[in-house]
Formats: sequence, C-alpha cells, structure tokens
Amino acid sequence: MTAATLARPAGARSIDQLLAEARSRITRLLPGQAAARLREGAVLADIRPAAQRAHEGDVPGALVVERNVLEWRFDPASDARLPEATGYDVEVVVLCSEGYTSSLAADALRALGLTRATDVIGGYRGWVAAGLPVTGGSGAS
Repeated sequence: MTAATLARPAGARSIDQLLAEARSRITRLLPGQAAARLREGAVLADIRPAAQRAHEGDVPGALVVERNVLEWRFDPASDARLPEATGYDVEVVVLCSEGYTSSLAADALRALGLTRATDVIGGYRGWVAAGLPVTGGSGAS
C-alpha cells in the first residue's frame, strides 16, 4: 500500500472513534447488571453468528438475532419486527462475543428510537467470567 491509499478521506473516522462515539450515547451494563435487567423484563439480543454461538455457548433465554437483521427485527415500525419489538420503550440489551460489535449495534437501535438500548461490557466472555448461566459450546470461551 502507498501512503496515498492509507490517507483517510476528509470526514472519515477510525473504528476506534466510531466505537467511542457510540459508547458515549449508550449506558453500558456490566454482566451482573444486564442479568438483573433481564429479570426485570429486558430482552437480551444475542447478535453473535451461529458458528460463534456453537463454539462459545449460549445464554439461556437470549433471543438470537444475528447482527445483519437486528434493526429490522427491533424497529417497531418494521414489517419484519419480532413480537418482542413492542414499542420504542422496550429495553434491548445487546450481546456479542467481547462487547465491541454490541456497542455499535445498541447505538444503531438507539438511533431508531429505542432509547433504552444498551449492551453488555465484555460481551459473552464477560458474562461467562462473571459466572452467569450459559449452556452448550464446543470450545473454551
């Protein structure tokens, strides 16, 4: 690559900047806090791909919504919404493997009007490290 191909276009931001901006707009939860929110009625949306879930395991009660369809499934105005997308006040807690993609996804839901959307700090791996319930998986988390 040449220096010209590595020059960032005007107005472009790095992924680290995008992540920081997304996280500035959401209130992230520690795994234990997320578990408490689920007991209070929040929806846990596991956005990890099928292969990752098969390897790492699952969180009992999580709603599997892969990342590529998340906005369509939770937008209350979408014809493709899930029954859990009952309105803009539904609390969606997004879970990925390590807590990076979930921050971007939660911010996308927030931009749709789901102001209570958030994610789990540390993702699935943080959930496991906190000793919270999981099932299955073919490998170490």
